Amino acid sequence: MAALHDGKEIGRSDRTSRQGPKLDASVVRVNTIGGHVCLRETHPTLGMGGKLCFMAFYAYGTVLADSQLRPVSQPGRADFLKVAGDVAEKAMDRREGLVPESASLSRRLVQVIHLTKNGENHMKQVARHILTIMATAAAALASGQSAAQISDDVVKIGVIVDKTGVYSANGGPGAVRAVELAVKDFGGKVNGKKIEVVSADYQNKVDIALSKAREWIDTDKVDMIIESTDSAASLAMQKLGADKKRVMIFAGSATTALTNKECSPYGIHYVYDTYALATGTGRAVMKEGGDTWYFITADYAFGNSLEKDTTRVIQEMNGKVLGTIKHPLSASDFSSFLLQAQASKAKVIGLANAGKDTQNSVRQAAEFGIVSGGQKLATLLVFDTDIKGLGLKSAQGLLFTTGFYWDYNDETRKWSRRFYDVHKAMPTMIQAGMYSATMHYLKAIQTLGMDNADAVMKKMKETEINDFFAKGGRIREDGRMIHDMYLAEAKKPSESKEEWDIMKIKNVIPRDQAYQPLSESTCPLVKK
Repeated sequence: MAALHDGKEIGRSDRTSRQGPKLDASVVRVNTIGGHVCLRETHPTLGMGGKLCFMAFYAYGTVLADSQLRPVSQPGRADFLKVAGDVAEKAMDRREGLVPESASLSRRLVQVIHLTKNGENHMKQVARHILTIMATAAAALASGQSAAQISDDVVKIGVIVDKTGVYSANGGPGAVRAVELAVKDFGGKVNGKKIEVVSADYQNKVDIALSKAREWIDTDKVDMIIESTDSAASLAMQKLGADKKRVMIFAGSATTALTNKECSPYGIHYVYDTYALATGTGRAVMKEGGDTWYFITADYAFGNSLEKDTTRVIQEMNGKVLGTIKHPLSASDFSSFLLQAQASKAKVIGLANAGKDTQNSVRQAAEFGIVSGGQKLATLLVFDTDIKGLGLKSAQGLLFTTGFYWDYNDETRKWSRRFYDVHKAMPTMIQAGMYSATMHYLKAIQTLGMDNADAVMKKMKETEINDFFAKGGRIREDGRMIHDMYLAEAKKPSESKEEWDIMKIKNVIPRDQAYQPLSESTCPLVKK
């Protein structure tokens, strides 16, 4: 009778070379039955296509052959599943200290077999010893001796960004370079397998983003997708990631829907969201007396979410929203929107937009004399590249919330100057966050020795993030990565000492205060 190996029959010569001693018919029969169970049964802990299950039974058969013994009784399918389940579950955990020498293993297993009396089924008794053998096998996999745990022999990362449009400076080519830099710094390989990066321009179109992401997963076997897109595209990709069981990391989008009703067990919202932006900027402006607002809002998921979260802060602090007007993405003429906001007599005009839309809004507001006329501009999402694009003469005094500033401390400066060498611009919070997220993902694979999405997500959520981007950061059950945010102010021209010396950090917003509390979450993954 032929034994099964990964679902295929192998000849006796193969069995001998793979396992050392020649297996007799009784051992082969035990492993064959176990192999069929592995193939036919679905067990919640078998996240590696049953390979750990097969390895458990072959380890068991090998010990029997080594000891010149026979199974005392024929193990049943329930016993096989119990052992395989225990082995698979434990072997996927951290394995330090579980690998004794093989000789000791054999002696201990033989002792257990000898102690079995009166035909008792001894499978449960040897389960923990088989676990130790499995630990040895898992260590071999982690060191690159087996490709079984890295799908397709490569870890492939897809980076989808706006390369030429309204958000190209915030993320764009710089975001791709940040991911590539992370892969280079990691060594280009994980567990002996190559790491590849592919990228695409989604052209600010949801259908293109979704189509490209689907192609990457179905055809190119991409393991993880990280984005610097807009909220509408991200929501579509979130659903795809859940359907396909692929890790999706959102770095450029802002809507809180990603961690509320549209949350996914495979989605991570890493850098910032509209709740954090509203908490920082909205509260700061209200404290300075800006208690009446009029919004100019980008007419899609991001703008609507930002306006909603800022309105919540205004109302909590007894302020009023006098009106709102929507504008299309990539608008070039904001004159009609600004004139309506000016006519409202609101103390604050809230700009719930981003990128070049924000820059155009601020420039044209200056032309209409809005700020000199006594009204304030609240720029609710601003990046370093926006301040640089506007120039400090126009941007000075703008208050905004950010998740990262390159000149914050020695650690951020050191990494940012390396990034500048490859991109010729200092990083935005999106670009810095994409590097950090990529490294966190690769470290999880390295620790586990596998790229299985469920196992990797579990490990990423278990592991605290401590790098130049975040200290004490962690990924919650809703997928939100919480970390400190910062209230920043654009410098005056006279305060700037070099080209990218463009802002100052006024306050740190602690991570537990910056983001929506889980008690308010509508994410179905959150236990209440």
